Amino acid sequence: MEKFRRFYKIGILCAIAASVVVLFMFFADDGAETQFVTYSQFAIMAESGDVARVVLSDGPVVQFYVHNSDIAYETSNPRNPALKENLLLMGIYVTEHNGLSASGLMSGVFSIAIIGGMFFLIIRMIGRSGGKGAMALNVAAADANGVNVGFDHVAGNDEAKEGVQDVVDFIKNPEKYAKYGARMPRGVIFYGPPGTGKTLMAKAIAGEAGVPFFAVSGSDFVQMYVGVGASRVRELFKKARAAGRAVIFIDEIDAVGKTRSGSVQGGNDERDQTLNALLTEMSGFGSGEGIVVIAATNRLDTLDEALLRPGRFDRQVEIGLPDLNGRKSILETHRKNKPLADNINLEELARQTVYFSGAMLENLLNEAAIQAAKSGAGKIGQKEIDTAYYTIIAGSEKKDRSRIKEQERRITAYHEGGHALAAKLLSPENTVPKITIIPSTKGAAGFCVNVPPDKMYFTKTELENQVITLLAGRAAEEAVFGAENITTGASNDIQRANHIIREYVTKFGMSETAGLAELSEDEKRREHHGLMKSLYGRALELVARHRHTLDKIAEALLDKESLCEKELDELIA
Repeated sequence: MEKFRRFYKIGILCAIAASVVVLFMFFADDGAETQFVTYSQFAIMAESGDVARVVLSDGPVVQFYVHNSDIAYETSNPRNPALKENLLLMGIYVTEHNGLSASGLMSGVFSIAIIGGMFFLIIRMIGRSGGKGAMALNVAAADANGVNVGFDHVAGNDEAKEGVQDVVDFIKNPEKYAKYGARMPRGVIFYGPPGTGKTLMAKAIAGEAGVPFFAVSGSDFVQMYVGVGASRVRELFKKARAAGRAVIFIDEIDAVGKTRSGSVQGGNDERDQTLNALLTEMSGFGSGEGIVVIAATNRLDTLDEALLRPGRFDRQVEIGLPDLNGRKSILETHRKNKPLADNINLEELARQTVYFSGAMLENLLNEAAIQAAKSGAGKIGQKEIDTAYYTIIAGSEKKDRSRIKEQERRITAYHEGGHALAAKLLSPENTVPKITIIPSTKGAAGFCVNVPPDKMYFTKTELENQVITLLAGRAAEEAVFGAENITTGASNDIQRANHIIREYVTKFGMSETAGLAELSEDEKRREHHGLMKSLYGRALELVARHRHTLDKIAEALLDKESLCEKELDELIA
């Protein structure tokens, strides 16, 4: 800092000195009395021998003096190359002056002032940033006292917490493990879907161990300048070593740790150098240093194998979507500062939120709180939670529905009725808490919420039933309005159904024709097409067989616009 202060003072003094010199030149030149004459008058005075000295310049005027007078005369500059020669032939003393004009001098002063001001601002910015350069790494560091998060704040990840308990103990007592010759993992990778609490878990490890927490993002190392990312890696590890025991957290590590190209010309020099620097720094840890590197990613399959080998990130902990008990625990955690109504059943809400991440559950209660605050309800009731739930799934309800034609409402009613009918008949273990034909702000003309139970895996029949349920909306349109009147409303259903069939054939090996064999692309397409056609035929058959029930569901939707599960069960019964 002292060096920057010295540079700052020298720069300011130089700017002031330059300004003073330029101003002195300006006022020195303009201090004499001047008188302007026309060029024709100047020519007459020169030919008559009155002119004693002429000062030529590149400016707009020519200055000259007459005999026995201190008055400086000025005339327009003809910019004639022969002028000097003609004046010399007349016996007039000629000098040349290439200095700045008054306007040029003022412009110079103004420019120097701007440069001095910019220099002043740059020095101040450098001083405030503690001498950091533009390429310095922005590390979000928290000391041991600043990490106020522990495992008690992490809900719904019991298996993951069990998997990192020994890491916490190692950070606290590295010598205990060194005594037995044990090498604790230098790196731990948290992987799983977005919003499941990977960052929170890393912070909780630092909080439980009582050590500083250094958090960066993988994108912080990605630069267009070769060598910058590698230097930032070294800077990060240098700070961690200076702190003694610490937790280094690198979020979205796939930004820098993707599999390196095998070709000589196909790689990314900057990213490869950064990854090499990271691998080198991790290999340089001593077994008793008490420093653990934790990384998080949503795509474990894209990471370079060198990162995942023993001695680097040799422990991989999945932080997945919470199960029923985990969702209930997360909801309990986030309800603490929210005035929920007494009739709110969090266990029932947890059952409805299958495939919700921890972040989505927090957002659900937050949206419900916003709805309650807007309406002034006093407490967060079931109405506000239902509104938030369906807003997250399908978007807010459209208020203006005057432009929707009656025929479009009928098509939507039969489409959503087809989904609900198939879900209830084929998957009775699923819940269908709501079916509506009210359009949403996300573009849906209506929706049918089909919530499966928590399952570790699905059977072949269950996958087929999922596809039939997705295709039942289109099948209902065709059965009621004819094949020529099917609509674009099934686009998302078809996309999801194709995804399931693709995995059914290629990933799960459930196709009767292909079995477990590896297929060519043409064979995959044929099998895919045949299976889709077969399951759609079954959807058409289901709708036709229960057409009377489908009509009742559609008419009820046209009348009420929305149905709950109890009303749907009564219609189907």
